[in-house]
Amino acid sequence: MRVSEQELYDLMKNKLMKAGLQEDAADDVADVLTFADHRGIHSHGAVRVEYYAERIAKGGINTHPHYEFEQTGPSSAVFHGDNGPGHQAAKEATEKAIEMAEENGVAVVGVKNISHSGALGYFVEMAAEKDMVGISMCQSDPMVVPFGGTEPYFGTNPIAFSAPTNDDRMITFDMATTVQAWGKVLDARSKNQSIPDTWAVDENGEPTTDSNAVHALVPVAGPKGYGLMMMVDILSGSLLGLPFGGHVSSMYKDLTKGRDLGQLHVVINPAYFTDKTQFKAQLSQMLNELKEQPAAKGYGEIYYPGERGRLRSEAYDKDGIEIVDDIYDYLKSDDVHYDRYHGKNRFAE
Repeated sequence: MRVSEQELYDLMKNKLMKAGLQEDAADDVADVLTFADHRGIHSHGAVRVEYYAERIAKGGINTHPHYEFEQTGPSSAVFHGDNGPGHQAAKEATEKAIEMAEENGVAVVGVKNISHSGALGYFVEMAAEKDMVGISMCQSDPMVVPFGGTEPYFGTNPIAFSAPTNDDRMITFDMATTVQAWGKVLDARSKNQSIPDTWAVDENGEPTTDSNAVHALVPVAGPKGYGLMMMVDILSGSLLGLPFGGHVSSMYKDLTKGRDLGQLHVVINPAYFTDKTQFKAQLSQMLNELKEQPAAKGYGEIYYPGERGRLRSEAYDKDGIEIVDDIYDYLKSDDVHYDRYHGKNRFAE
């Protein structure tokens, strides 16, 4: 099924409002979800709406949160999310961080006590659109085995980065600290597809290609990814006085309670370190030079981080965004949710 960007946004916003979100919050959540699908990051788009709707309807997301922005220093602050919609809280916190960086050069804003917030790429690109550098990271519940282990302890704990150029391109990457994000497994399940045997292990700790047999994910690059996910957990959890590692709340176990998740957003104003125009020009030159580099056999060409998403967006603008039929049918239906997630394990089983 292919739909326009506007139709997809409208369907998701309406469903979220039907579940109980206020219009402003539904607008922010739908915007972040549409961003993900429009870039081809379907694991963080419409596939998540029914889960959000069920959690909202059952009280696990505060539909009338009292947000508080606590500035703790010239370049530091904590945004208290009151277990409101994570997408909205992260967006407002990033807006504040951009304002602080405009004035003081750097902003480090921790966001605490929120729900799941979707694709981090959205928030770092907010900074890049203002000619700044954005770095974001967030913790998640345990579903990854530590390097050398057999049982999950850390979450996929993603980290994202974006920087501007002097043209309409942006350098953006948004990565889980696992070989692949759980959302990609979820996307494969929704399409009844197998997965590469490098993504995850089964209950015996053996690599699996069956998306329905996944027991845990594995760190990217072994011990390096393991170290990165620990770093993200510390900076977006313990640094904010929140639960860490194996103590981070489950996405599915109890949808009636808030998740109290944390994240960290860093915004850097290049003008405080160098000539901003020169900075952007160098990054444009970097991308141009990368595009001119010879590609290895079988690769065709070299892509800069974020380029594939940009190309997918251009294609979707012409042909519509590809959405799984069952998800489209749900969005079009009068049902809020189908009680699929409450009480399930870390993999919604």
